[in-house]
Amino acid sequence: MGMNRRMRAGLWVLGILSVAMVLAAKIVPPIPQPAEYHQFADQRIYFGIPNFSDVVSNIAFLLVGVAGLIFLLGSQGLIISKAFIGRPERWPYLVLFLSVAMASMGSAYYHLAPDNDRLVWDRLPIATGIMALLAATLSERISPKIGLRLLPILIAVGFGSVMHWYWSEQRGAGNLNFYIVVQFYSLLLIFLLGIFFPSRYTHGSDMHTVMMLYGLAKLAEIQDREIYELGHVMSGHTAKHLLAALAICWILRMLIKRESLPERA
Repeated sequence: MGMNRRMRAGLWVLGILSVAMVLAAKIVPPIPQPAEYHQFADQRIYFGIPNFSDVVSNIAFLLVGVAGLIFLLGSQGLIISKAFIGRPERWPYLVLFLSVAMASMGSAYYHLAPDNDRLVWDRLPIATGIMALLAATLSERISPKIGLRLLPILIAVGFGSVMHWYWSEQRGAGNLNFYIVVQFYSLLLIFLLGIFFPSRYTHGSDMHTVMMLYGLAKLAEIQDREIYELGHVMSGHTAKHLLAALAICWILRMLIKRESLPERA
């Protein structure tokens, strides 16, 4: 079934907005990585591991990433056929959960000795995972053909945004602009697609919960020291890891529970 006029108009608006965001990233003065970013509140050492909580909390990403891959690769028959109308639609989610599992290792590596050289290994899987989720959203709410064709392009854009930042830092003129667009605008785009374009599956509204949990994770990250000072139990950055992992877990829950909607397929 073709897209109606309202959907086409919505896509034009989102397309123009996307071009405008890329142009803004090019025009706005470069935003360098703040040196104080690497100074996290909880620097306690346990069992010889520096920044123990920020390092070990990445186990949550590994668990949910592996669980998602097991579901997508190991599930057969009724469950997987309910979750995906066509098996190729699994590809964005395979990239997503693989990225989450890789992020657990990249983030743990970074938090052992935080600096820009290590941060790049944290950000690469994050950018890849966000782009994969955008491709999945396009596939389910616009067209599987569009989502799957854009998947490698979006992954390349996410990868390029991180490397552009890293190379700019190496040249002494750090520029986070494109990475900021990739992370935050892409999530806004996923949110807007979730509001204005219906999913071809049940539990489509679960993405609102996912966005809320990720928003709370970013808020906790910003309030890193303030949360830590409440009782020196957990820092905001550790809470960010756990909330972000819960958001990914909610995506897995959505996939396990959902079914296709024939009238939208």
